Amino acid sequence: MNENSKNKLLSEFKEEVKDGYNLIHQNEGPTLGYSPDSGIKIIEVDGKIFKDFNGSGKLEPYEDWRLSMEERARDLASKLTIDEIAGLMLYSIQNKLPMPDDTYGGKPFEESDAKAYDLSDAQKKFLIEDNLRHILVSKIESPETAARWNNKVQALIEGRTHGIPANNSSDPRHSAIADAEFSAGSGGKISMWSSMLGLAATFDPDIILKFGHIASTEYRALGLATALSPQADLGTDPRWYRYSSTFGSEPLLATDMTRAYCDGFQTSEGNDEIANGWGYKSVNAMVKHWPGGGTGESGRDAHYGNGKFAVYPGRNFELHKQPFIEGAFNLNGKTRMASAIMPYYTISYNQTEENVGNGFNKTLITDQLRGDANYNGVVCTDWMITHDEEHPGVHSGKPWGVETISEAERHYKALMAGVDQFGGNNVKEPVIEAYNMGVKEHGEDWMRKRFEDSAYRLLLNIFRTGLFENPYVDVDHTIQTVGCPEFMETGYEQQVKSIVMLKNHHSLLPVNTRKKVYIPQRISPSGPSFWREEQPERIYDPVPDSVLEKYFDKAADINDADFAIVFIESPHSFLMGYDKEDIKKGGNGYIPISLQYNDYTAEYAREKSIAGGDPFESFTNRSYRGKTSRTINLCDLHMLEETRRNIGNKPIILVISMSNPMVMQEVEPLADAILIGFDVQVQAIMDIISGKYEPSGLLPAQMPADMRAVEEHNEDTPLDIRCYTDTDGNSYDFAFGLNWHGIINDERTHRYRKVK
Repeated sequence: MNENSKNKLLSEFKEEVKDGYNLIHQNEGPTLGYSPDSGIKIIEVDGKIFKDFNGSGKLEPYEDWRLSMEERARDLASKLTIDEIAGLMLYSIQNKLPMPDDTYGGKPFEESDAKAYDLSDAQKKFLIEDNLRHILVSKIESPETAARWNNKVQALIEGRTHGIPANNSSDPRHSAIADAEFSAGSGGKISMWSSMLGLAATFDPDIILKFGHIASTEYRALGLATALSPQADLGTDPRWYRYSSTFGSEPLLATDMTRAYCDGFQTSEGNDEIANGWGYKSVNAMVKHWPGGGTGESGRDAHYGNGKFAVYPGRNFELHKQPFIEGAFNLNGKTRMASAIMPYYTISYNQTEENVGNGFNKTLITDQLRGDANYNGVVCTDWMITHDEEHPGVHSGKPWGVETISEAERHYKALMAGVDQFGGNNVKEPVIEAYNMGVKEHGEDWMRKRFEDSAYRLLLNIFRTGLFENPYVDVDHTIQTVGCPEFMETGYEQQVKSIVMLKNHHSLLPVNTRKKVYIPQRISPSGPSFWREEQPERIYDPVPDSVLEKYFDKAADINDADFAIVFIESPHSFLMGYDKEDIKKGGNGYIPISLQYNDYTAEYAREKSIAGGDPFESFTNRSYRGKTSRTINLCDLHMLEETRRNIGNKPIILVISMSNPMVMQEVEPLADAILIGFDVQVQAIMDIISGKYEPSGLLPAQMPADMRAVEEHNEDTPLDIRCYTDTDGNSYDFAFGLNWHGIINDERTHRYRKVK
């Protein structure tokens, strides 16, 4: 089409010039977004307009928005070269905006003239040279930065590789900032909600559905079309580092929450729907981690080689699939099924014929996931499973069970297992090497079809979200939408509903008159994080004065106070189960993961571990029996004890920010009232204490009576832990919670509470 014809055609439609891209609106058809600088052409067929991605001058099936998404994806997959499919199979490492460790025009960001939303040199390379189209975004300077960066990415690649747009994604990014002040009618950078465990504490799938709708709206405004969530893993072992990102350990609750989460994220309605619930407001849900990652032996996590084995002493392997099969694969909405699945790093020990990581296990992926569960979506590996391991105590590659083969061979093994995509790989060469291995073993036609099948699934998720028609986002809309007052208020209401009251001795709460309160400063001690990074000590006021003054007067000292509020965090176990210093002392490196503050000696641990074996280890017994571990934040217990000594018989309200279940016997007798928050704003806690809201949250986990109860339970068995009973006679069991009238007993507890 010549320029005059194009201008004549566009005069019959409405073309809108935006910042860096144009929009073409048509009465009966989708709005098309394109960059004038990308070289993309606009063509007319039957009075409709389309984007001519490949410049052929004719309408290809994949360019025809009137056809089904499936037809378009299959057509485009057939047109891609192996080089292009290899790029489509890549999923990037984490990208920060800006990239602090990368260069911009050969210079560090600080020395360049680049903006935070400009593309770094590495980003340009993987987009242009490696044909990568799936980008994981982590830190962003602002919503505006994310929107502008997305538009630059899309403009760069729109005229390349048949116009396949970028499918940008994010891990969960809606966590509340504890000391952030909430005010109705005020906005923020993004709406804030509790952790996933806090979402579960509401015991209300409708709240999670609403969260999904709001979060997906914000994601799309940020230029994100895939969520690397939810975590459908059953949190059956309370020591697991990722426990707070689960919906707890009870299968029915986790199933209902997973289903609602996926429905909320994936469903578009009204004018936003393209077909079958998919559309311009949809965000692909990549559910983690098949077949369940919450059963690492002794609670160790598979990000490290010391946690590579998942064990099933209670023979509950199939039970851990329930939130996937009955939840993620059985949605109430029209999208019907979560669009992507991520297997976990772990080796599901002795559950199949081959003890290899789940991403390499053909039985788990092809036979059980694709076959038995009839799952037809994308399977993406967890990050860096094809990279080399450095040591069981070092965060590095995670090729569990295939440590001794090459990187290309690992890609090939994962492909033959049924994987479509490689998380944390920016480079296409090993994927092409794997393709050549397949050609040698199976022939060109067979291997070409194998690649096309994956390309089809990957492209389908991009077509479903409407990115081929318009991958651009309106920056002004982003600024107005992300963190808007309505979304902030809804998120805050959820936080309040997630707070659990465990104890209210003599009906201390609510404190609905203005009194003098003592709140000790909290010490966040120095020490290693889970990622082995040394964290500096931080001393701070857990309740900012600007928040506290809304409720109570600040006592000059503890003797002047009417009552105290003590804020602590659940115990953080030192090094999460592995200490290289133990090796220097002649040990095997393995130490207990503790859920109590005081030092813990593992008198009742297994004498011989269920699983073991690593190229770096000359032994297979990973037992830590008789060894002692400590927690980093013992100072939290000391602060509570000191407050009790100094305040005498005056009441103490204990507020625990909980990431994992914990041994309550150290702290419960020292407090008159106890509230549990799961990563919520402290203002929400103060609203409960002051009586503005009544507590309604329920425990999504069991609180163990002691560490012996933890050691004697089975890692794979839900709700098998002996629970703590407090001084008022209440058992801190799953689904327990108090309101002003006593123990909560409603339709939620009837549906989910364990029957004994």
